[in-house]
Amino acid sequence: MKNAIVVWFVLFSMLGVTAQTKKYIVHTVAFYNFENLFDTINNPNFDEEWTPKGLQRWTSKKYNQKLENLSRVLKQIGTNDQQKEAPTIIGCSEIENRGVLEDLIKQPNLINEDYGIVHYDSPDKRGIDVGFLYKKKQFRPTSSINIPLIIYKGNAVAIENTDNETIEDKADNDVTVFAKNNRVYTRDILLVTGFLDGEEINILVNHWPSRSGGEKKSSPFREAAGKLARKIMDSIYKVNPNSKIILMGDLNDGTYNKSVKEGLGAKLKKSEVRQFGIFNPFEQMAKDGNSTLFYRDAGDIFDQIMVSETLIKNDFSTFEYWKSGIYNKPFMITKYGRYAGYPLRHTESEIGFSDHFPVYVYLIKEMK
Repeated sequence: MKNAIVVWFVLFSMLGVTAQTKKYIVHTVAFYNFENLFDTINNPNFDEEWTPKGLQRWTSKKYNQKLENLSRVLKQIGTNDQQKEAPTIIGCSEIENRGVLEDLIKQPNLINEDYGIVHYDSPDKRGIDVGFLYKKKQFRPTSSINIPLIIYKGNAVAIENTDNETIEDKADNDVTVFAKNNRVYTRDILLVTGFLDGEEINILVNHWPSRSGGEKKSSPFREAAGKLARKIMDSIYKVNPNSKIILMGDLNDGTYNKSVKEGLGAKLKKSEVRQFGIFNPFEQMAKDGNSTLFYRDAGDIFDQIMVSETLIKNDFSTFEYWKSGIYNKPFMITKYGRYAGYPLRHTESEIGFSDHFPVYVYLIKEMK
C-alpha cells in the first residue's frame, strides 16, 4: 500500500458512529468535460473551426494555454486539508483524439502523476470522444471497450443484447433498422474494468446526446443512452452479481430527467437503492441549488457520478463511496459581466477552462 493515499479520520464525525481514530485509504474519482479540447491540426473530422485559420483562430499558443489551464484543475480536484493527492481516476469528454490526452498528461502539473490513458475514437459528428485517465501505480486496467449508442432521427434505439451475448461481443442484434442516413452519430459509452489497489471496479464514461433541437425533441436520444448504460450494468452483474460499478459523465440531462430516473433507475437516497441499483449523490446536490453548468441564467447538474449498491454498504472493509463534490474554485469562475458566476470558458480575449465544472467522489477503505 506504499502508493496509497492514507488519511486519519475521527470516525464519529465522518460516519456518526462510536468515536475512535482509524486510518483510511482514500481515492478521488473525477469527471470533467474539457469543452472542445482540440489540437491545431486539420484532420478529416469536422475540426476546421479549431485550426489556426478556422473560426476560433486556434493557435498553438491558445492550445497550450488550454492544456495548462485544464492540468491546473485536474491537479487540484478533490484536494483539501485531508486529501492532498490528484484524482486516481479521471473520466473526460469533448476531446478530439488520444493525442490531446497525451499532451495533457505531459503538462508540468500532471507529468509526475504518471497517468495512463484509455481512449477510442467515436463516430460523433463533431469528432469529439470520451476518455479515461488513471494513475498507473494505483489502478490497473484489465479490459476496456467502447459501446456504440445507435439512435436515429425520429426514433431512439439502443443496442439490444440477447441473453446469450455479453457486452464484449458488441453485437447489434435486435436493433431496429432505419435508413443509414437517418442515424444520429454520437459518442460511444466507454467501459473500463480494472483493479483499484487490488479491488476490481467497473467504470462507465458517458457523454450523452445534446439538447440540439430542443430538450423535449431530443429527450428520446438521452433516454436511449440511459437504457443502454443500464443494459451494460446488467450485463456486468450477470457475470458477477457483486460487481462494483461507477457511472460518470456529462449526461446533458439533469438528475430529475427520465433518462436518469427511469433509464438508469438512479435513486436520491441510499436507503432506496436495492440490489443491482444505483445511487446518485448529485440529485440532492441539485435540490440544494448547486450547478455544474449554466444556460440562460439557469443552472443545472448535467455532470454526474453515480455508484452501485455494492459501493454504499458502509462497512468500509473494501472500497466504499464516502461523499461527492463539485470543484468550482474562484479561479475557474467568470468574475464580471453578463456571465458572472458561470464557469470561465474560452472567449476571443481569454483562454479559460470549460463551460462545465468538474465533479468528483471519494472512495475510501479502512486500513487494517
